[in-house]
Amino acid sequence: MLTPLGWGTAAGSVPLYAAGWWLGYPEPAVLAVAGLAAVAAALLWTLPRPKLEVGREIAPTRVERGRPAVGVLHVTNKGRGARGLSAEDAAGGTAVVVEVPRLRPGGTRTVTYRLPTARRGEIQVGPLRLVRADPLRLARRVREYGSPRTLLVRPRTVPLAPLPSGRAHHLDGPTSDRSPAGTATFHALREYVIGDELRHVHWKSSARTGTLMVRQLVDASLPTTAVVLEARPGSWPEPDDFELAVDAAASVAAGAASAGFPVRILTGEGQIADTRGGPDDVEVLLDRLTAVRTRETPRSAVDAVRSLRAGGSLVVVTPDGAELARVASVRARFDRIVVLRVRPAAPAAAPPGVQLVDFADLDALAEAWRRLGSTR
Repeated sequence: MLTPLGWGTAAGSVPLYAAGWWLGYPEPAVLAVAGLAAVAAALLWTLPRPKLEVGREIAPTRVERGRPAVGVLHVTNKGRGARGLSAEDAAGGTAVVVEVPRLRPGGTRTVTYRLPTARRGEIQVGPLRLVRADPLRLARRVREYGSPRTLLVRPRTVPLAPLPSGRAHHLDGPTSDRSPAGTATFHALREYVIGDELRHVHWKSSARTGTLMVRQLVDASLPTTAVVLEARPGSWPEPDDFELAVDAAASVAAGAASAGFPVRILTGEGQIADTRGGPDDVEVLLDRLTAVRTRETPRSAVDAVRSLRAGGSLVVVTPDGAELARVASVRARFDRIVVLRVRPAAPAAAPPGVQLVDFADLDALAEAWRRLGSTR
């Protein structure tokens, strides 16, 4: 698409030329002719359509909030020399301008540029627009290349070990006659490796794929870490506080999932994620938390707790201690309850059976979490 940005210059030159010619003053007429000549030259400059082969990559496609992510632009000139090129890549609501060096016939240039990662979320990157403009910026030709891609800016995390629940569990199955029956349950299929028991081979899938496949079993009696996040907008007047709360929830969930434990994440609106303890659980949990936003709902985070199955650890992430008493009312249903308060306005006393952690950043959370691990 050719855009003549110099129409204002051309339109102003016509009456200027007419006035100079009518009144007998040559200077305005000369200026008018120069303006018209500049616009004409700009159009001729941008009129040829460059023959370009353009590719764009994003690396990485998933990144922690605040960590670097880049776009890598590859431009190959399939025609004659191309000058005055620049690229505009849309990243969410931000336009990223990239200058492309002059391309000789058959030449290729690779340009790297930073993408914005300050805010968590799914960021649509693209479509890429390649702009060719004249030196005076009086005209330009714009062409779009490729389709939009998604950059996931995920929550920041710090390493947090799973809290001991206080109950004995064993990976080989129930630890006593009172343990629930059938705790070793099917989770997924995977390829056979040396040492797997042949009784776990799934013969139908093996015959269909031509590869020996075995059932991956998990112990459903493993203690679940339930993370409940307060997400009503009235609770978070400062957006940065809510971002820190999501970071804290992500850190707790990722720590438990990394150790192979089941994890559930909820807000007052309902369940966000429910994992059983597999190798890809951390990625799933962080992806789900990427899209979490504050939303008005009649239910609070504590209301969501009542829908949880008893047992395991409960971690509630909230801005204050207004509902500490309600959290304490369900302490008999869980092995351990921890309330994480994000930058609270005033100190509060923890009710019996509830551990309280106040923190202002992730480093403070990590330090307090280490202390929790050594206490019961």
